[in-house]
Amino acid sequence: MIRSLAILFILTISQAIYASYIYIPMGPENQKDHLKAYGIAYWILENGAEAYWLLNHEGGSFAFEHTAIFEKECKTRGVSYKVMPNAQFASLRQGIADPELNEEVIKLEKAPKIAVYTPDFNTRGERIQPWDDAVTMVLTYAEIPYDQIYDREVMEDKLAEYDWLHLHHEDFSGQYGKFYASYHNKAWYRENVSKMEGLAKSLGFSKVSQLKLAVAKKIREYVGAGGFMFAMCSATDTYDLALAAEGTDICHQVFDGDPMHPNAQNMLNFDNTFAFKDFQIIRNHLEYETSSIDHRKRKVIPERDYFSLFEFSAKWDPIPTMLTQNHTTTVKGFMGQTTAFDKKHIKSDVLILGENKAIDEARYIHGTLGNGTWTFYGGHDPEDYRHLVNDPETDLSLHPNSPGYRLILNNVLFPAAKKKKRKT
Repeated sequence: MIRSLAILFILTISQAIYASYIYIPMGPENQKDHLKAYGIAYWILENGAEAYWLLNHEGGSFAFEHTAIFEKECKTRGVSYKVMPNAQFASLRQGIADPELNEEVIKLEKAPKIAVYTPDFNTRGERIQPWDDAVTMVLTYAEIPYDQIYDREVMEDKLAEYDWLHLHHEDFSGQYGKFYASYHNKAWYRENVSKMEGLAKSLGFSKVSQLKLAVAKKIREYVGAGGFMFAMCSATDTYDLALAAEGTDICHQVFDGDPMHPNAQNMLNFDNTFAFKDFQIIRNHLEYETSSIDHRKRKVIPERDYFSLFEFSAKWDPIPTMLTQNHTTTVKGFMGQTTAFDKKHIKSDVLILGENKAIDEARYIHGTLGNGTWTFYGGHDPEDYRHLVNDPETDLSLHPNSPGYRLILNNVLFPAAKKKKRKT
């Protein structure tokens, strides 16, 4: 008995001495593939292990207990790492805990189940809409699994099955992206309209705009109940436009067969929106814009188009700190159907995470609703400045260290974090 206890004690001591962690640095010079590093962190969680997100430490590094399998996966995916003895990792955590240091350790506990809201006729096998989506591209590149859902699944209350929802570049106002002037005679545009009208009718709606409003309200319920919602490009401003216009026809007759309500502007209800207030509807059906939320009068040349990320207190404000983790605080800008948000239309309780201060626009914003959170990110593709209809997909293997794409993946991983109340 005594001998057995002695052996057990020796084994326990040996494990403590030789236990180690895999440390994934995320600084500007020491990580070969920042984007796949997020995929490693997700894969670790998916396999039932815990991981640590070291906020503001070497660009938001990751760590998890070392196993031969985990180390092999890092090598296979080409992610830079180092093996750190247990004592060294404990010392690192102790240093991060210093109240004078703007760093924090956040435990990641469970891989979030991810849904991408995108047309079921816009899959890899059948792409009618001639544009890609940055989120699905980076999820695929990082090897993070996701499900595609669309209006039917949302109306059947399938959102509750997911922890995180991304809104593809949708026009929730029911105006088909305001592509009418340039593309209404194109086969892809006509087919998209036909499929959307058929979908709306099959779900009991006489107009696409009515279906989109119902979907937007379901998403609002999802967020309020504790969901995490992320949107880019036109899915940001048109989402709020749809909510504000509830009960009011804001569509020109070329989109829905009857005229816009003559007093539509004055009937908007900004209490319904997530982020924006006091915006103007763009009534002209030939103008490639839905509202004044998008900062249309921006005067900046591509070579000087950058936005800056705010620095938050990792210990006091871990949520915005997680969302802004990066190896640089300056991110190059990129355009989209909705490129940036005019600050005068942003509600006072919305948190601005990234901005171009020189031209008074926000690029990256965040807020809460009930028990959930949402994030809006302006622009279409962080590594394609002016992504046009029918342009080829961006090859992310050429941009493995993209700061703009890292912001997307911060949002993907954010729901995995152990909930931590804001310090008061």
